[in-house]
Amino acid sequence: MITTLIADHLFDGKTLHSNHPISIKDGKIIAFDTVKGAIETKVSGLLTAGFIDTQVNGGGGCLLNQNTNLQTLTAMSTAHAKYGTSSLLPTLITSNLNKIEQTANLISTAVAQHTPGILGVHFEGPHISEPKKGIHSSQQIRGLSQQELDIYCRDDLGIKIVTLAPENVSSETIKILVDHGVHVCLGHSNASFEQAQAALAAGATGFTHLFNAMSALESRAPNMVGAALLDEQSWCGIILDGHHVHPSTAKLAYRAKAARKMMLVTDSMSTIGSEQTQLHFDGHDINLVGDKLTSNSGQLAGSALNMITAVNNATHMLDISLTDALNMASLYPAEFLGIEGSRGQLSIGANADLTLLSTTNSSPRVLNTWIGGKAIF
Repeated sequence: MITTLIADHLFDGKTLHSNHPISIKDGKIIAFDTVKGAIETKVSGLLTAGFIDTQVNGGGGCLLNQNTNLQTLTAMSTAHAKYGTSSLLPTLITSNLNKIEQTANLISTAVAQHTPGILGVHFEGPHISEPKKGIHSSQQIRGLSQQELDIYCRDDLGIKIVTLAPENVSSETIKILVDHGVHVCLGHSNASFEQAQAALAAGATGFTHLFNAMSALESRAPNMVGAALLDEQSWCGIILDGHHVHPSTAKLAYRAKAARKMMLVTDSMSTIGSEQTQLHFDGHDINLVGDKLTSNSGQLAGSALNMITAVNNATHMLDISLTDALNMASLYPAEFLGIEGSRGQLSIGANADLTLLSTTNSSPRVLNTWIGGKAIF
């Protein structure tokens, strides 16, 4: 069956079109035209590429660390699809070896079964820095063992990200990870500028939640933030919820960072898409007050941010166009992951991962999301 959607407006990642058809068959985009025999549907709003979130700890009342099963992955994908995300990387926060292996086996199954929305996995820690651990468990922070290296180098996990502190993981090990298809991100780190640069030279290509849990830019020591902003080849994830980064700091970083290299992430916890306002994680009681998650110690504890809110915040905080903000949520993360041919922009042959946004005010909301050509709502 061929479906043709005719949108009031369509943004393909480069150009904004009006009254533009897009035809879909077997979960792929086959034409930007009407096709004979297709079922045509008129959709009101702005049709754009589905969002890609590279850092998702939970959603739908479930947290990957606590409920490491297929039901959790489905709940996360469904919850985030309500806010425009069609692809995500479930993120395991610093854990023991057994939990890492359990998560890897789960992701392997999900990828093999083509679980909607699940691209692979993001291991955030445990190979991080104690001074920049945030709410990560001190008891689990450690070096990178051969057993863990073997798990990260598996070829059945889909897209893989490992966030690590380069002062605790050697450049030689980073190179091994990269050679086995791992996207190495630097984060939760107190590294010097030189240590960060050495990790980049070894193949690291990303920075996890820029500014948060990393050594700050100083007048006489650029540190990790300086390395992130100065490097023209790497990508920076940023949490634009108004709590993790001051809007003016975010705007300055956006202007300083190389074009197309800043991407939106949520770092969201289980509250997304649920009525949950409290959760317990690894010894922390975490409360949602307004749109902010904090632990009983007063620390930020992940976020309550969803992707469409991040997009809207980007337009207002960074003073950029909606189309630029949309690319920060779709095209740029796709480029970071090396999947821009299949996701992150609308092109013939790409997956029919779409998001429909309202156009009635300056802060669009999600009207529908398609994953592989199937509407979620």
